[in-house]
Amino acid sequence: MPPLNLIMREFVGFERALAKQSAAYAEKRPDFSLEIRGLDVPSLYEEMVGARGCFADNHDLFLAVTDWLPELIGSGAIAPLDAYLAADPPADWPDGWADSIRRLQRDEAGHVYGMAYHDGPEVLMYRTDLFGDPTEQARFERAYHRRLAPPRTWSEFRDIARFFTRPDEDLYGCVVAAKPDGHNDVYDFMIHLASRGGVLFDEKWRPGFASPVGQAALRFYLDLIHRDRVTQPKPWEYESVASGDFYASGRAAMMWNWCGFQAVADLPALSRIPGRTRATMLPAGDGPTGRAVSLNVYWCLTIPVGARRKDEAWRFLKHLATPEMDRITTLEGGNGCRLSTWRDPEVRRQFQYYEVIEDVHHQVISPPRIPAYPAINEVLNGMMADAVAGSKDAPTALRDAAAEIEALLADRGYYQ
Repeated sequence: MPPLNLIMREFVGFERALAKQSAAYAEKRPDFSLEIRGLDVPSLYEEMVGARGCFADNHDLFLAVTDWLPELIGSGAIAPLDAYLAADPPADWPDGWADSIRRLQRDEAGHVYGMAYHDGPEVLMYRTDLFGDPTEQARFERAYHRRLAPPRTWSEFRDIARFFTRPDEDLYGCVVAAKPDGHNDVYDFMIHLASRGGVLFDEKWRPGFASPVGQAALRFYLDLIHRDRVTQPKPWEYESVASGDFYASGRAAMMWNWCGFQAVADLPALSRIPGRTRATMLPAGDGPTGRAVSLNVYWCLTIPVGARRKDEAWRFLKHLATPEMDRITTLEGGNGCRLSTWRDPEVRRQFQYYEVIEDVHHQVISPPRIPAYPAINEVLNGMMADAVAGSKDAPTALRDAAAEIEALLADRGYYQ
């Protein structure tokens, strides 16, 4: 039998998990083999969405982030899974998954176009060995007149990041994934905006982020990098995976990132700080409109409409959705999506963030679920790149992006 072809985002956690998961499947199907192509996020989007790769027959499975699904669904690029789910569903479908991990791959009519494979959401990670050190605690209390503890607000986060930034010791207060790849750089802005009470769009789809709240959100992010200098060196060269690796190297006190990167930090094979990280909810914005929010996007296994072997693709996809295989995703450095994995005592002992993941899922936002979102994301990515590089100040970058997005949506008929 020819190999099943999967295209995905390059990430060692996915590669490790899929190696074990495909080997387990091959025990039942000795003629089975899996070929994987891993690309960075922009290249993956360009090939499979921008260049309409889903309509070709090169790939049987496509690991797509939920941001792309409205465009993929709207263009008919991925196959609906309803018939498979009705005739041959995974165990415990659908109640074995939280609604928040099933919502973003459905269209308005409720049809399902993917199965979650790797989940966020974003959490705050901090070094327990640093926060729990009596000498550090005494020094911090002398400097800031309060106890050293995980930050509850972003202003507390900045204070702690300043305290732990010691370039002469190769230690930095926090890690920021500021590479302009349309991924964490954009998501981080959304988190800071929402945590301060801001909105990306109003109810009429007019951009709302170029507001004073939006300026405060972007200015805070830029200050961490340029004014306070509490991030790792050259954070604009780091996307989410490289940021997770930097944190796991033991060179930073805190990081906000996808919760699965705590698994990376806790795996002895991948980390210099296993067992020395805890995760908690992201800080809230300061002031009366501030609130603690996280971002919910996740990676779904989908079947491209051009796939030649859709039935075999579904059988392997169903295999990956079993409790045993979802658990492997977690144990190999990804982040499983089933409630059984989230609640597994052994998983929680090894990866503490599963203690908080369900609570975090109750306080999540997601990017707009409209086909135009990938184009919007590109504009926001350019905005963040200009602001981080200093080619535009924060107000100008925000105003220019808002005007460009408004024109884009007008051209697509959103204001008729």
